[in-house]
Amino acid sequence: MKQNLIEKIAQKSAVNLAEGQVVKVGDYISIRPHHVMTHDNTGAVMNKFNSIGATKIFNPRQPVFTLDHNVQDDSKDNLKKYAAIETFAKKMGVDFYPAGRGIGHQIMIEEGYAWPGAMVVASDSHSNMYGGIGALGTPIVRTDAAAIWATGQTWWQVPTVSKVELLGKLRPGVTGKDVIITLAGFFNSDDVLNHALEFSGEGLKDLTLDQRLTIANMTTEWGALAGVFPIDDVAIEWIRNRIKTVSKRGFAGVPSDADTIDGSLPRLNETALGSLIKEDLKADKDATYAKTITLDLSTVEPFISGPHHVKVMISAADMAKEKKMIQKAYLVSCVNSRVEDLAEAARIVKGKTIAEHVEFYVAAASDEVQTESERRGDWQVLKDAGARTLSPGCGPCIGLGTGLLKKGEVGISATNRNFKGRMGSKDAEAYLASPAVVAKSALSGYIDTPFSIDSVPLKASILSHPKHEKEDESVTILDGFPSSIEGEIIFCHQDNMNTDGIFPGKYTYIDDFTPQQQAKVVMENYDSGFGSIVESGDILVGGYNFGTGSSREQAATALKYRGLALVIAGSFSETYKRNAINNGFLVLESPELVDDLKAKYGIKKPSIKTSLKATLDFTKATLTLRSKVYQLGPVGEAAQELVLSEGLENWVKQKIAKEVETAE
Repeated sequence: MKQNLIEKIAQKSAVNLAEGQVVKVGDYISIRPHHVMTHDNTGAVMNKFNSIGATKIFNPRQPVFTLDHNVQDDSKDNLKKYAAIETFAKKMGVDFYPAGRGIGHQIMIEEGYAWPGAMVVASDSHSNMYGGIGALGTPIVRTDAAAIWATGQTWWQVPTVSKVELLGKLRPGVTGKDVIITLAGFFNSDDVLNHALEFSGEGLKDLTLDQRLTIANMTTEWGALAGVFPIDDVAIEWIRNRIKTVSKRGFAGVPSDADTIDGSLPRLNETALGSLIKEDLKADKDATYAKTITLDLSTVEPFISGPHHVKVMISAADMAKEKKMIQKAYLVSCVNSRVEDLAEAARIVKGKTIAEHVEFYVAAASDEVQTESERRGDWQVLKDAGARTLSPGCGPCIGLGTGLLKKGEVGISATNRNFKGRMGSKDAEAYLASPAVVAKSALSGYIDTPFSIDSVPLKASILSHPKHEKEDESVTILDGFPSSIEGEIIFCHQDNMNTDGIFPGKYTYIDDFTPQQQAKVVMENYDSGFGSIVESGDILVGGYNFGTGSSREQAATALKYRGLALVIAGSFSETYKRNAINNGFLVLESPELVDDLKAKYGIKKPSIKTSLKATLDFTKATLTLRSKVYQLGPVGEAAQELVLSEGLENWVKQKIAKEVETAE
């Protein structure tokens, strides 16, 4: 069976596959990622780890701890928290990077943890960035991180995979940041929501690794779960040069020859590189993709995103004509604070002075980046122009520390998010742009561009491919898991059903809120009559992007406690899906079923008790309603185990108990 690159990497990372099983889109699999990164949230993961009864880390070479988010906070409480994480790391033998070393994602690249062809996860949404080096980087939640610490593994459902073909060549002054702003701003109708993306095309050869990292990083904002570049000459040459750098300055963390990939290959040395080249991992010819998105790079120009939304763009040239005044400018964060970015900003401001009313904040992605920028002279140029430097870390990008936007202020930023209130006051405006545009704006005092680039019609297209006929195959059913279930459909048509609608925020932080209380208030904000029509064993069918919004897991558990058998939707927020499965609550996608129910019942009533009985056959991965059969994704053994165990935490506890029993 032909596989795309995402499926191939997932196959390499999967454990406990059936003999001869070929991993494909939609499969629930158990994965053993090469590495798992946690940052300031390591403390919260430690609490999860302890609560499940774990006392040792399964493989100390697997986790990486990096302190990077709240690094400007030198309060007693934060320093105590950081010290506790460091102590835990030393006790467990885990690689630890203290505050000031840099942003975790940058460290994962610099230190070789994010390795081409490996699956590397992090409890942070911008782990997509690892795709810039050819790794399958994707986010997990904290419970997953604790499970990986304790057992070396968690679960993953292989997402829909689409291809992004980049053609042509960027014109001078146009950057990787402009490319991803263009992609997210032009294809802005959830075209790649929860997809994994594979970048391809002849335009890749002229994109530097820094540009690739920027693009991969912000596939998160585009809505994707991963954005992976090929393992080509650009990636190989970067690694080759990186090995030389590491050999000169010594290896951080555990020495490179003590850390292994899949138990065999050391990271960042010639042995690892030779094996990588020999493997020559790439998608099979004629592999299957859901969509092909094409962008001609030669038609891209400097663009600006915002305010308040990433998927809104305007050309920098048009924005410059408005002369929109700014009060703050930012060259910080994991997306655009590398050596190339700092050099470009320095080129723009050299010999000039930042506008008197503008505060221009600069922080390198890592201390190593800052050292190199200082060596080149770029750092001093930025300081001489009036930039205010911060220590390597996240800071204002996530609304922490110095330089936040105040009420009524406008900021231009080379960060990756401009959501309302993220970088300070909710009554401020944040725009996103490339480092060069940010630097020029800081000089001018208003949103401006240093480039005079002809605007040409953007050449971009999207093509959806027909789904391949599903191969007849029987799903293995574990002992205790039902081969089929039947239930009445409760239809809630709402697209983008948010977690506040499912479980009101006012109850979220009531720590002693019981399962019975959760069940009583479920869907209270969406439809106060919902609770009166639901019976135990019913099947809830929702709309598209079900469970969007906050990461509160009660939005999943409340429906479970209400007695619903499962939720079916056109699509789910990936965080919601992870929270549901992690709590042993099944969620499945069936766009065709949702569309049929919308056509039949419309959208006037928020909730409808349909009196329609649906039968789910888990062995065939089908749902039958009246005489029509709908195809579902197979519920693999990994998902079945979690349902039977009543969730991931219980699964981990059971696994630990078995290991203890075996040892005795």
